[in-house]
Amino acid sequence: MSNKKTQKGAGQKGVLLRLIRMLFGFYPVLLPVTLICILFNAIISSIPSVFMQNVIAAVEQSWKTGDWASVSGQILGLVVILAVFYGFSLLAGFIYTQLMAVITQGSLAKLREKMFNGMQDLPIKYFDTHNHGNVMSYYTNDIDTLRQMISQSIPQLIISAVTVITVLSIMLYYSLWLTLVVLLGVFFMTLVVGKVGGSSSRYFIKQQQALGRTEGFVEEMMHGQKVVKVFCHEEETKEDFDKINDALFSDAEKANRYANMLMPILNNIGNVLYVFIALIGGILLINHAPNISISGLAFSISIVVPFLNMTKQFAGNISQVSNQLNSVIMGLAGTKRIFDLIDEKPETDEGYVTLVNARERADGTMEECEERTNVWAWKHPHKDGTVTYTRLAGDVRMFDVDFGYEPNKTVLHDVSLYAKPGQKVAFVGSTGAGKTTITNLINRFYDIADGKIRYDGININKIRKSDLRRSLGVVLQETNLFTGTVMDNIRYGRLDACDEECIAAAKLAGAHDFITRLPEGYNTHLSGNGSNLSQGQRQLLAIARAAVADPPVMILDEATSSIDTRTEAIVQRGMDALMTGRTVFVIAHRLSTVQNSNAIMVLDHGRIIERGTHEDLLAQKGTYYQLYTGALELD
Repeated sequence: MSNKKTQKGAGQKGVLLRLIRMLFGFYPVLLPVTLICILFNAIISSIPSVFMQNVIAAVEQSWKTGDWASVSGQILGLVVILAVFYGFSLLAGFIYTQLMAVITQGSLAKLREKMFNGMQDLPIKYFDTHNHGNVMSYYTNDIDTLRQMISQSIPQLIISAVTVITVLSIMLYYSLWLTLVVLLGVFFMTLVVGKVGGSSSRYFIKQQQALGRTEGFVEEMMHGQKVVKVFCHEEETKEDFDKINDALFSDAEKANRYANMLMPILNNIGNVLYVFIALIGGILLINHAPNISISGLAFSISIVVPFLNMTKQFAGNISQVSNQLNSVIMGLAGTKRIFDLIDEKPETDEGYVTLVNARERADGTMEECEERTNVWAWKHPHKDGTVTYTRLAGDVRMFDVDFGYEPNKTVLHDVSLYAKPGQKVAFVGSTGAGKTTITNLINRFYDIADGKIRYDGININKIRKSDLRRSLGVVLQETNLFTGTVMDNIRYGRLDACDEECIAAAKLAGAHDFITRLPEGYNTHLSGNGSNLSQGQRQLLAIARAAVADPPVMILDEATSSIDTRTEAIVQRGMDALMTGRTVFVIAHRLSTVQNSNAIMVLDHGRIIERGTHEDLLAQKGTYYQLYTGALELD
């Protein structure tokens, strides 16, 4: 148990040190200036007790001598000095609050940027295995707890810690006996903080984790609201949410219950300590006890009164430290989650073969050029320093490929196929047969376990992933449109495409007619994943987006599954034009869309069990024949 606590404490300490290093890296000048202002402000807040002692000592002296004139002058001088100190303190406080606003918001902006940029480099596997709502929680709840910790908790901790050290030094300077009494009270305070505060911190960490799970569930239900209503699962969904929400309530309630207990207990200990100092100070005064201190001052009312003030200040700052610790723990929990996202292993890419603009020489060889020629070549540097250029044609071949999403669970077994430039290859089979997995491997969203995939004769592991994916056009069954105009969404396929090219792509996909009927045509604004469009219209835009990219290889993952029969005929004509001269991989449940394929692969449990043209497979009277005639259904 103690070992776990040690590791946990070391983990929180490591997160805090890393955060501090990061903040200093973001603001190497502003942060030290801010810390100096905070320290100055904290020290000045402890000075009044020294002035109070001097004033009371001067008044005591005047009672003995009756020299009120010199005493009033001395007090006036002390007040002026104190006013000057407070003026500097006010200036330092103003500077540090303004700088903290810049540092806090600037650091959060840089962290969000770091998180988002890092997220763009993560492999698809990360998003397949992590709840999207929980990922969103990094940018909202965790960032907010970090904001509160940087802007409030840490500065207050520094102020309280410096004040405690300064006041303790002044106490030791004036009286050892009274300081020991104060330290005894602090010892009891520390015990309470360790017991109650430790429990509070533990539940604050759990609360942050439960908050992420709750947001993940809400996000999932928002996406699936139509499914919930179609199947009348509202009551079951409410019950599931209640369980998650109750878990969040339980952790949050316990965390805040312990946190709310802490301050009243510490305040009461501080009040009891104040009374004890007054009693013991009075007893020492009555008995004319000798004063043990660094100052060498005699024990008098001028020491007891400031000591009472310092006791309250000391206890109050101890309470502040314990109160802010919970916010720091919660902030560190959020910071750890943020660092976990930043530290996620990015997608690796050892590829060195790149895609370049090219032109063909008279002798048939390729050469690289700067201008866009709509002719592309693979630039392949070799170990001997030579560079060869291979025309991008779209020849894709797989040799004895094995693959599994998990190491011990193979999904594809010994898959071999070839698709020559301009050929259309279709995959059919039941759900989970491995159709989409094959296209994911061609994209290198996942890497194969065994075998080889060659693209234009080049092992795709040698091709840089960004260049590989730039040569592929993908239309998924689930369409994703982004906030912006229709034109913006089509241009997403190739950002340097002009309006005329986007319109030509829309015409090719069969989307032009419905776009011109929209309120503002191509300038119609879309939001909410194109919620103001039908599913078929959204799919047509996705096809147009792939068309404007003008890739030599197209992957259509059930691209027409959400389109009605009439629209499918329109799209099919556009797709036929789009597929001319291109290699096309088609995944479809509707066998009518794959009949004109050059090759049809029938998959079952990750194996290709039949292959051939539509006529060949019908003649074999195997699985494809049964699917086509309705004797066997795709699930």
